[in-house]
Amino acid sequence: MSDLLTRYHALVAAGELHPDADQQAAATRLAALQTALEEAPRKGSLLWRVLSRPPSAPRGLYLWGGVGRGKSMLMDLFHDSLTIPEKRRVHFHAFMLEVHERLREARKSESGDPIPPVAAALAEGLRVLAFDEMVVNNSADAMIMSRLFTRLIEHHALVMVATSNRAPSDLYKDGLNREHFLPFIALIEARLDVLPLNGATDYRLERLGGMPVWHAPLGESATAQCREAFFRLTDYPPEDAAHVPSAELAVGLGRSLHVPKSLKGVAVFSFKRLCAEARGASDYLAIARAYHTVIIVGIPCLGPENRNEAARFVTLIDALYEAKVKLIAAAEAAPEQLYAAGDGHFEFERTISRLNEMQSAEYLALGHGTQ
Repeated sequence: MSDLLTRYHALVAAGELHPDADQQAAATRLAALQTALEEAPRKGSLLWRVLSRPPSAPRGLYLWGGVGRGKSMLMDLFHDSLTIPEKRRVHFHAFMLEVHERLREARKSESGDPIPPVAAALAEGLRVLAFDEMVVNNSADAMIMSRLFTRLIEHHALVMVATSNRAPSDLYKDGLNREHFLPFIALIEARLDVLPLNGATDYRLERLGGMPVWHAPLGESATAQCREAFFRLTDYPPEDAAHVPSAELAVGLGRSLHVPKSLKGVAVFSFKRLCAEARGASDYLAIARAYHTVIIVGIPCLGPENRNEAARFVTLIDALYEAKVKLIAAAEAAPEQLYAAGDGHFEFERTISRLNEMQSAEYLALGHGTQ
């Protein structure tokens, strides 16, 4: 039995995972891919060179299904269990930001097509490229993905493993100039095994156990509730709270945003970091794409005296709402009292409505990134 399956069965036996036929099938397929990659001769090795032709790369895998179905957990098991060093796991949004940055640099120094050199640079030293939460929201990504990934898979023999909330045929659905994206869908269906994880259980919602997601007023109780939600969603031991991983989130144009706590698709920020500093829509869109759940602490009451912070908060909530991000908050007051009166209150009314909707069971049951 592979190390991946051993770990998966141990989690089921310990009660941390429920028996789930779709998860079991995906874990078995990932374990087979792990074995194939570990047993194949390494590129450039003596065995690889003496073969009459280089061995073909094993088929990759595309796991798709609704929110909370265990896709990221299975990706964790696969990446952590895989013993070869030539592997990379990256959130899909961060990868596409890197791609666009590399393309910009290539166009400065190359006179021809920038796709081949960028693909070669991305593939350098890799055999496996694993993506979390593949989603396509804009035409710029859609226009280059088919050509780029064809180079990565066919010219560089990279094995791709991806998770997504959407079936391949639903990626970039109804998007502008979608006909240019259809070859990418065909590539996925031809070169990757597509496995659904579409059971009825949302394990994230189950872990929250119906606990409220808006906590007011500010104080020890609200902080404790947010901490409890984080540890329920990530399995990180509360006694080791000081060592929760942080992250640097690329937000475009060479800039990054420090995420104080970042684990398994859950991010924790202070209101001050997100709204008291000079932030714009691109920062908030990057957060909304990268995280399925955002915890914001220290949200104060707002008014004309801090209208700039309020305007940023409105933009932030719009980005989270449109991407169906789960919001867990510690605030000074309920949404209706956050901006109770004064110049700017009228503009804040839509945000109040959205904050209330984001607490509903219907909203919380939606998949991240769904329209």
